[in-house]
Amino acid sequence: MNLSSARLTGHDPSCLAQWNHCGDPCQLHPDVIGPLQSLCDRANAAGLALRVASGFRSFERQLAIWNAKARGARPVLDDQGRPRDLSVLGERERMYAILRWSALPGASRHHWGTDIDVWDAAAVAADYRLQLVAAEYAPGGPFFALHAWLTCALGAGTEFFRPYATDTGGVAPEPWHLSFAPVAREFEARHSPQLLRDAIEAADIELKTVILEDLDAIHARFVGSARCIPSGDAR
Repeated sequence: MNLSSARLTGHDPSCLAQWNHCGDPCQLHPDVIGPLQSLCDRANAAGLALRVASGFRSFERQLAIWNAKARGARPVLDDQGRPRDLSVLGERERMYAILRWSALPGASRHHWGTDIDVWDAAAVAADYRLQLVAAEYAPGGPFFALHAWLTCALGAGTEFFRPYATDTGGVAPEPWHLSFAPVAREFEARHSPQLLRDAIEAADIELKTVILEDLDAIHARFVGSARCIPSGDAR
Protein backbone atom coordinates (compact mmCIF):
# COMPACT_ATOMS: atom_id res chain seq x y z
CA MET A 1 0.00 0.00 0.00
CA ASN A 2 1.37 3.41 -0.99
CA LEU A 3 0.98 5.48 2.17
CA SER A 4 2.13 9.04 1.62
CA SER A 5 2.44 11.52 4.46
CA ALA A 6 -0.67 13.23 3.09
CA ARG A 7 -2.70 10.03 3.42
CA LEU A 8 -1.34 9.29 6.88
CA THR A 9 -2.24 12.74 8.20
CA GLY A 10 -5.66 13.20 6.63
CA HIS A 11 -4.68 15.57 3.85
CA ASP A 12 -5.43 13.18 0.97
CA PRO A 13 -8.80 11.35 0.76
CA SER A 14 -8.42 10.44 -2.91
CA CYS A 15 -8.14 6.68 -2.30
CA LEU A 16 -11.28 6.45 -0.17
CA ALA A 17 -14.67 5.17 -1.27
CA GLN A 18 -18.15 6.46 -0.51
CA TRP A 19 -20.35 4.17 1.60
CA ASN A 20 -24.06 4.80 2.01
CA HIS A 21 -25.81 2.78 4.66
CA CYS A 22 -29.36 3.63 5.74
CA GLY A 23 -28.88 7.29 4.91
CA ASP A 24 -25.52 7.61 6.70
CA PRO A 25 -23.00 8.41 3.93
CA CYS A 26 -19.33 8.46 4.85
CA GLN A 27 -15.93 7.94 3.26
CA LEU A 28 -14.00 4.79 4.13
CA HIS A 29 -11.01 2.80 2.94
CA PRO A 30 -12.40 0.48 0.22
CA ASP A 31 -11.24 -2.65 2.07
CA VAL A 32 -13.33 -1.71 5.10
CA ILE A 33 -16.72 -1.54 3.38
CA GLY A 34 -17.40 -5.24 2.86
CA PRO A 35 -16.48 -6.32 6.42
CA LEU A 36 -18.40 -3.37 7.85
CA GLN A 37 -21.51 -4.29 5.90
CA SER A 38 -21.20 -7.82 7.27
CA LEU A 39 -20.93 -6.44 10.80
CA CYS A 40 -24.05 -4.32 10.22
CA ASP A 41 -25.91 -7.37 8.93
CA ARG A 42 -24.93 -9.37 12.01
CA ALA A 43 -26.04 -6.53 14.25
CA ASN A 44 -29.35 -6.30 12.42
CA ALA A 45 -29.96 -10.02 12.97
CA ALA A 46 -29.46 -9.36 16.68
CA GLY A 47 -32.09 -6.61 16.66
CA LEU A 48 -29.64 -3.72 16.51
CA ALA A 49 -29.45 -0.99 13.87
CA LEU A 50 -25.73 -0.27 13.74
CA ARG A 51 -25.06 3.14 12.22
CA VAL A 52 -21.85 5.06 11.54
CA ALA A 53 -21.64 8.52 13.07
CA SER A 54 -18.18 9.28 11.71
CA GLY A 55 -15.82 7.66 9.22
CA PHE A 56 -13.02 9.53 7.49
CA ARG A 57 -12.22 12.87 9.04
CA SER A 58 -9.86 15.24 7.24
CA PHE A 59 -6.93 17.10 8.76
CA GLU A 60 -8.78 20.38 8.32
CA ARG A 61 -11.88 19.06 10.07
CA GLN A 62 -9.81 17.74 12.98
CA LEU A 63 -7.97 21.07 13.11
CA ALA A 64 -11.28 22.95 13.35
CA ILE A 65 -12.40 20.71 16.23
CA TRP A 66 -9.08 21.17 18.04
CA ASN A 67 -8.99 24.95 17.65
CA ALA A 68 -12.63 25.33 18.72
CA LYS A 69 -11.93 23.38 21.90
CA ALA A 70 -8.71 25.26 22.62
CA ARG A 71 -10.56 28.58 22.24
CA GLY A 72 -13.47 27.51 24.43
CA ALA A 73 -15.97 27.46 21.56
CA ARG A 74 -16.63 23.73 22.05
CA PRO A 75 -16.80 21.93 25.41
CA VAL A 76 -13.84 19.96 26.73
CA LEU A 77 -15.05 17.13 28.97
CA ASP A 78 -13.54 15.56 32.06
CA ASP A 79 -13.47 11.80 32.64
CA GLN A 80 -17.04 11.89 33.96
CA GLY A 81 -18.31 13.64 30.84
CA ARG A 82 -18.69 17.04 32.49
CA PRO A 83 -17.48 20.26 30.80
CA ARG A 84 -14.17 21.56 32.15
CA ASP A 85 -13.39 25.20 32.89
CA LEU A 86 -10.42 25.84 30.61
CA SER A 87 -9.94 29.37 31.95
CA VAL A 88 -8.30 27.96 35.10
CA LEU A 89 -5.85 25.76 33.17
CA GLY A 90 -2.45 26.65 31.81
CA GLU A 91 -1.64 25.95 28.16
CA ARG A 92 -0.10 22.53 28.79
CA GLU A 93 -2.96 21.46 31.05
CA ARG A 94 -5.43 22.64 28.44
CA MET A 95 -3.65 20.66 25.74
CA TYR A 96 -3.75 17.42 27.72
CA ALA A 97 -7.38 17.99 28.68
CA ILE A 98 -8.29 18.22 24.98
CA LEU A 99 -6.15 15.20 24.08
CA ARG A 100 -8.12 13.05 26.49
CA TRP A 101 -11.06 13.08 24.04
CA SER A 102 -9.81 14.64 20.78
CA ALA A 103 -6.83 13.68 18.66
CA LEU A 104 -4.34 16.16 17.35
CA PRO A 105 -4.93 16.93 13.68
CA GLY A 106 -2.56 14.64 11.83
CA ALA A 107 -2.82 11.98 14.55
CA SER A 108 -6.47 10.89 14.34
CA ARG A 109 -7.15 7.30 13.30
CA HIS A 110 -10.16 8.71 11.44
CA HIS A 111 -7.71 10.20 8.93
CA TRP A 112 -7.14 6.72 7.49
CA GLY A 113 -10.67 5.67 6.60
CA THR A 114 -10.16 2.54 8.72
CA ASP A 115 -11.92 3.75 11.86
CA ILE A 116 -15.55 4.51 12.61
CA ASP A 117 -17.77 5.69 15.46
CA VAL A 118 -20.93 3.59 15.80
CA TRP A 119 -24.32 3.80 17.52
CA ASP A 120 -27.65 1.99 17.51
CA ALA A 121 -30.47 3.78 15.68
CA ALA A 122 -33.01 1.20 16.90
CA ALA A 123 -32.44 2.23 20.53
CA VAL A 124 -33.45 5.89 20.24
CA ALA A 125 -36.03 8.14 18.63
CA ALA A 126 -35.40 9.51 15.16
CA ASP A 127 -34.71 12.98 16.56
CA TYR A 128 -32.23 11.75 19.18
CA ARG A 129 -29.18 13.99 19.46
CA LEU A 130 -26.15 11.73 19.48
CA GLN A 131 -23.42 12.79 21.91
CA LEU A 132 -20.86 9.95 21.78
CA VAL A 133 -20.17 10.01 25.51
CA ALA A 134 -19.48 7.10 27.83
CA ALA A 135 -22.85 7.37 29.61
CA GLU A 136 -24.69 6.45 26.39
CA TYR A 137 -22.88 3.09 26.28
CA ALA A 138 -22.94 2.36 30.03
CA PRO A 139 -25.62 0.31 31.85
CA GLY A 140 -28.86 2.27 31.61
CA GLY A 141 -27.66 4.17 28.53
CA PRO A 142 -29.43 3.82 25.17
CA PHE A 143 -26.51 2.05 23.50
CA PHE A 144 -25.53 -0.36 26.26
CA ALA A 145 -27.07 -3.25 24.32
CA LEU A 146 -24.88 -2.37 21.32
CA HIS A 147 -21.84 -2.14 23.59
CA ALA A 148 -22.55 -5.55 25.09
CA TRP A 149 -23.16 -7.11 21.66
CA LEU A 150 -19.93 -5.65 20.25
CA THR A 151 -17.97 -6.96 23.23
CA CYS A 152 -18.97 -10.46 22.14
CA ALA A 153 -19.04 -9.91 18.38
CA LEU A 154 -15.56 -8.43 18.09
CA GLY A 155 -14.09 -11.63 19.46
CA ALA A 156 -16.02 -13.89 17.13
CA GLY A 157 -14.36 -13.83 13.74
CA THR A 158 -14.41 -10.12 12.94
CA GLU A 159 -11.24 -8.16 12.34
CA PHE A 160 -12.62 -4.98 13.87
CA PHE A 161 -11.36 -4.03 17.30
CA ARG A 162 -11.66 -1.18 19.80
CA PRO A 163 -8.39 0.79 19.96
CA TYR A 164 -9.63 2.68 23.03
CA ALA A 165 -11.28 -0.18 24.89
CA THR A 166 -9.38 0.42 28.12
CA ASP A 167 -7.92 3.41 29.88
CA THR A 168 -4.13 3.38 29.54
CA GLY A 169 -3.69 7.01 30.59
CA GLY A 170 -3.97 8.39 27.07
CA VAL A 171 -7.24 8.64 25.16
CA ALA A 172 -10.27 8.05 27.38
CA PRO A 173 -12.18 4.80 26.71
CA GLU A 174 -14.40 5.08 23.63
CA PRO A 175 -16.76 2.08 23.35
CA TRP A 176 -18.16 3.54 20.11
CA HIS A 177 -14.82 3.58 18.25
CA LEU A 178 -14.03 0.63 15.97
CA SER A 179 -10.94 0.08 13.83
CA PHE A 180 -10.41 -2.38 10.98
CA ALA A 181 -7.13 -4.04 11.95
CA PRO A 182 -5.95 -5.52 8.61
CA VAL A 183 -5.67 -2.05 7.07
CA ALA A 184 -5.15 0.12 10.15
CA ARG A 185 -2.01 -1.76 11.18
CA GLU A 186 -0.35 -0.66 7.92
CA PHE A 187 -1.08 2.98 8.71
CA GLU A 188 0.11 2.53 12.28
CA ALA A 189 3.44 1.13 11.12
CA ARG A 190 4.12 4.22 8.99
CA HIS A 191 2.93 6.92 11.39
CA SER A 192 5.74 8.57 13.36
CA PRO A 193 6.44 11.51 15.68
CA GLN A 194 8.35 13.27 12.90
CA LEU A 195 5.44 12.90 10.48
CA LEU A 196 3.15 14.46 13.08
CA ARG A 197 5.66 17.19 13.89
CA ASP A 198 5.84 18.22 10.23
CA ALA A 199 2.03 18.42 10.04
CA ILE A 200 1.72 20.48 13.23
CA GLU A 201 4.52 22.87 12.28
CA ALA A 202 2.74 23.66 9.00
CA ALA A 203 -0.69 24.16 10.62
CA ASP A 204 -2.37 27.22 12.12
CA ILE A 205 -3.12 25.40 15.35
CA GLU A 206 -3.83 26.63 18.85
CA LEU A 207 -1.31 25.65 21.59
CA LYS A 208 1.34 24.95 18.94
CA THR A 209 4.31 25.76 21.20
CA VAL A 210 3.43 23.30 23.96
CA ILE A 211 2.33 20.67 21.42
CA LEU A 212 5.72 20.74 19.72
CA GLU A 213 7.56 20.75 23.06
CA ASP A 214 5.75 17.57 24.16
CA LEU A 215 5.18 15.97 20.78
CA ASP A 216 7.25 12.81 21.25
CA ALA A 217 5.50 12.10 24.55
CA ILE A 218 2.11 12.89 23.00
CA HIS A 219 2.74 10.45 20.15
CA ALA A 220 3.73 7.66 22.53
CA ARG A 221 0.85 8.22 24.94
CA PHE A 222 -2.02 9.13 22.63
CA VAL A 223 -1.08 7.60 19.25
CA GLY A 224 1.31 4.70 19.71
CA SER A 225 -0.60 3.20 22.64
CA ALA A 226 -3.65 2.38 20.44
CA ARG A 227 -2.08 -0.33 18.32
CA CYS A 228 -3.73 -3.24 16.53
CA ILE A 229 -3.19 -6.61 18.11
CA PRO A 230 -1.30 -9.20 16.03
CA SER A 231 -3.45 -11.05 13.53
CA GLY A 232 -5.23 -14.02 15.10
CA ASP A 233 -5.09 -12.76 18.69
CA ALA A 234 -8.26 -12.08 20.66
CA ARG A 235 -9.19 -8.75 22.11
